[in-house]
This record gives sequence, structure tokens and C-alpha cells, in this order.
Amino acid sequence: MAEDLVLETWDLHCDRNGREHRTADMGCKELVVRRGQPFTITLRFSGRGYQEGVDKLSFNVETEDTVFLRDENERREYVLSQHGLIYQGTCDYIFSIPWNFGQFEDDILAICLNMLDINPKHLRDQNRDCSRRNDPVYIGRVVSAMVNCNDEDRGVLFGRWDNRYEDGMSPMAWIGSVDILKRWKKFGCQPVKYGQCWVFAAVACTVMRCLGIPSRVVTNYNSAHDTNANLTIDRYVNEKGEQARQSWDKIWNFHCWVESWMARPDLAAGYDGWQVLDPTPQEKSEGVYCCGPAPVKAIKEGDMLPKYDIPFIFAEVNADVVYWVVQSDGMQKQSIRSSDVGKYISTKSVGRDSREDITHNYKYPEGSEEERAVFEKAEHQKKSIGEEDEGLHLRIKVSEGANKGSDFDVFAVVNNNTDEERVCRVTLCARATSHNGTLGLQCGLTDPVDIDIEPRAEKRVPMSILYEEYRDKLTQDNLIKVVALLNDHQTGDIIVAVRDIYVENPPIKIRILGEPMQNRKLVAEISLVNPLAVPLNGCVFVVEGTGLTDGQLVKELEEPVEPQAEAKFRMDLMPRLSGLQKLMVDFESDQLTGVKGYRNVIIAPQPM
Repeated sequence: MAEDLVLETWDLHCDRNGREHRTADMGCKELVVRRGQPFTITLRFSGRGYQEGVDKLSFNVETEDTVFLRDENERREYVLSQHGLIYQGTCDYIFSIPWNFGQFEDDILAICLNMLDINPKHLRDQNRDCSRRNDPVYIGRVVSAMVNCNDEDRGVLFGRWDNRYEDGMSPMAWIGSVDILKRWKKFGCQPVKYGQCWVFAAVACTVMRCLGIPSRVVTNYNSAHDTNANLTIDRYVNEKGEQARQSWDKIWNFHCWVESWMARPDLAAGYDGWQVLDPTPQEKSEGVYCCGPAPVKAIKEGDMLPKYDIPFIFAEVNADVVYWVVQSDGMQKQSIRSSDVGKYISTKSVGRDSREDITHNYKYPEGSEEERAVFEKAEHQKKSIGEEDEGLHLRIKVSEGANKGSDFDVFAVVNNNTDEERVCRVTLCARATSHNGTLGLQCGLTDPVDIDIEPRAEKRVPMSILYEEYRDKLTQDNLIKVVALLNDHQTGDIIVAVRDIYVENPPIKIRILGEPMQNRKLVAEISLVNPLAVPLNGCVFVVEGTGLTDGQLVKELEEPVEPQAEAKFRMDLMPRLSGLQKLMVDFESDQLTGVKGYRNVIIAPQPM
């Protein structure tokens, strides 16, 4: 009888398996492999060698394939890509900012695993928590909760929306998740100050991708926060268009969350695929500040019962807006608008730096039979008013050149869609606002203007928005909310139009000097022109890019940048990775903040 095999040493071939499984960039000493792909290990026995047909050797590994994406291009984008774009702005002015997810950077996997190890569920019952880590639904809820710190659970980010960021980092200044996660680890898992929705979503996306779960950041424009769950957002303005009463319901100019791809064996058939996870702390779910995973298919179909948190997300993309005009005698007059909520739901396209509109995944077309059926299923008695068949139609138009440091004009555009002359009164009001709907100070107001409009004609009422008026009132979100009120003298009806205007920052220009090649020095020239009439003080450029920089590179300018002058500098880079990489830049100063720029750089492989 042959003596027993005794295992002496083993070789996990970490370098080879890391290259073949595309995990080498994680910087781990441990073996990290991907599901559904062969890998190689070598076992050495003492005493005698392995005899095929005599010895029986078993190697037991349990996997979970509930997050498998069949399309290779989608796997590259949603699991392997370490950089991307996040969409911001308004539904009338959509733009993107670059983001360095960096899920394979040094220490990030260890930080993500540590996040799981200190989550309250693990601390309560380690065995149960670890046994559930093969379930992406469970992992998604844990990550959604741990990215924020509202439950005092040593979460990653502290949220703040009041423009008071002196004791931390402004949410507008971040350009990547790596620095945030490393700061969290460095300071003993104390919350990093500060985050807002896109920062919460981007960090959660990094963690999910690092753990092998396909994920992407999604932006919903005109996103409702319906606190009383009646699918109606109430707004109160006076006859000048100024805010007359505070409402707990809000409409965010945009709101970001994460979609993660997974099967849902815990639900009935049909709910596999993209699931919403929202780590921004808004409402509690089962006693914890987390949200999801909620099947996107359930949101579209108005299925409120499947787990998790579908009613809240359904309202974010479907609520109606009702404007109440509070008159001087205290009476309130209702001006109903068709649903402005849930517009241009956006994410980065696969393999391209362009926007993919995924609104159709969340809702049927406005006014369609399918949409009405969904609302009935959602037990919402949707008013059948929609876009009113107005004899007079009101909208707001913006002139060219709404740039930081410049004056610009807005117009109330009134169309008479009847065959009779109409007489009406128009008022315009402008206020600074934040992206979460919080209103700031007034920066523009017109006296009421009476106008006569010929049949089937159009007239415009202008209002100038002056830089000297908005300069010290604008928040770091660079947003101005314009409200126009039209009072139809014939009918007594009041029509409201609202538009959020993004005041553009100057562009950052990035030039690459020389031919980019792996492991060879590369020079980037970075510049920005001061568009303001005052000098820029305290100027700082932050440069970051996975595969291009070793962490963040910071350039502080010693002298102020004078009006219309150009700030320019050069920076040495040492590309570590070949292929398409993104060089990302953020600019901050005392007078100008949150300015972003990026450039794609194709790095040639190092010659063999």
C-alpha cells in the first residue's frame, strides 16, 4: 500500500495567474482570480511524487456566477476600467467630469475587504456575515451603507451640502476614489470630509468593481426627493416668482447612484440585471441609511413590492410637480406642470467617452398607455392633466455666454397659440441654487411687465443676470434658478416656467509633449485662463490618473493669476500601464473652484 501523500510546498503562480486573469494591477501578494477562467497552481509532495491512477487529489472551490456579464466589452467597461465619466449639470446643459475609480491601485482591495470586516453586520455575527459574502445582493447593501457614515458605523464619507467645507475637502474638488479610500484607511477609518451624491456613488462603484461586481455610475436629472411618498412635489412661490414657503420635498438638478449587475434569485423571475444602489444618505432602509439593490425592471414596471426600496426610487424618476402661487391676499392658486422629473438618465457609454441615455430602462414614454398602466400598478392616481393645453405657452431661454465672470441674459418666451389677441403680465426672478434644490440668495428680478400678444405670435421679456450680482451669491455648484410667472388676464390662469442655468467654468487645457510609452518619462503641459475681473489667489492644480501617476500630484502656484492671464506649468509623468489611460486635473482657488479637465492618453507598450 502506497504511503500517504504529504504536501510540502505549493506555488500559486501569482504573477502568471494575475496577468492571465487581469488582476496583476491590484498590487496584491495574494492569489486573486476571476470566476469562469482556468488558473494554474503547483503542489509539491515530500517522500514520493503524485501517481496518477493511484492517488486521488480533490480541490474544492465554491464560486458564485450571479454577476456574470456575457459581453466582453461590457466586462471591460464595468469591471476592468479604472477611469470613467460622471454626468452633472442640468437637464438643459449636460456635461461630464472625469473620475479615477482606481479599483486595482495598491491597497484598494485590502481597504475594500477591511470595509466589509468592520461593517456592523460582521461585528454582530462574523460567521453569518462571511457566509453571505458570496451574495452580491448582501454585499450591495453593506457597501451602500458603509460608503456613508450616517449610521455612525465608521463609514467612508461624511456628506455635506451647505458650502461650508473649510475643515475638509469640498465635494467639488475630488477627481477620484483612491485618495478618499486611502485617507479613510490612514486616519483609522474615520469619515472623510466631504461628499455629495456623485462622490458617494463613485466610491461605491470603485468598491463594487474591486470586488468583481459589474457597476456603473448613473445620473438622473430633475431627481425627486418625495418625503411624504405621494409622488407629488409641491413648490410655493409668490407673485414675483420668489420662494414663498419651504417644502420638505425637493427636486435635485441631478442625482447620482450606482447600478450593479447581478441575478436576483431572492425574487421572482424577471428581475435579474441592473440593480440600483444608492449610498447617498437620504432615507433609512430597514433602519439603516442605505438604498437597494432595486431591480431597474421593477422600477419601470411600477412593481413596488420586490426588495429593496423601489417606491423611493420610483418617485425619484416619476413624481409630478405642482406649483402653488401664493397671492398677496394669502390665497393659493395651483399651476400644474407635466412631470419634469426623471429626465435624461445618463451613464458613460461602453468603450467611448460619450453619454448613453438609459431613461427607457426606467420609464415608459410620457403619456403612453404603458406609463398609465404602470402608475395604476403603483397605486398612484396620476392626474390626467399632463402638459396643459395652454392658450398661452411659457418657457425660459438663455443667451449664449453664460460663463463665470460674464453677464448674460435670460428671456421669458411667451407663445400665443390661439386665434385671439391675449394680454398678460410676466415676471422673472433668479436665485442662486445648489444641485440638491436648496435655494440661495436672489441675483435677479424684473418688475411685472404687461404685454399684448398677437394671435399665433411670440414675445420675449428679457432679464439681465449681472456678474456683480451673482458673484458672491453663487454656490460651488455654479447654478442659478430662474422662475417666470405669467398671469393671463383673460382667464386668470397663472403659468409657471422654471429653468436651472449652469454658469460655465473656464476650460483646463492639457497637452502631452512627446510620444507616450510605458515606463518612459512623459511631460504634460497644463494651463487655465483666469476669466474673472479679479486675481485668482491660492491656486492649486491636482493631477491624477491610474497608470500615469503614482497617486495624486499637486502643483501650488506661488503667485496670483491676474485677470485674463494664463496659469501654465509642466509636470513629469511615468506611465506604468500601456493602453488607453486618462489624465485628470482639478483646479481650486479662493475665487474659482471645482474646475475639471481630462485628456485621454494612449500609452505604447514598452519594447521587449
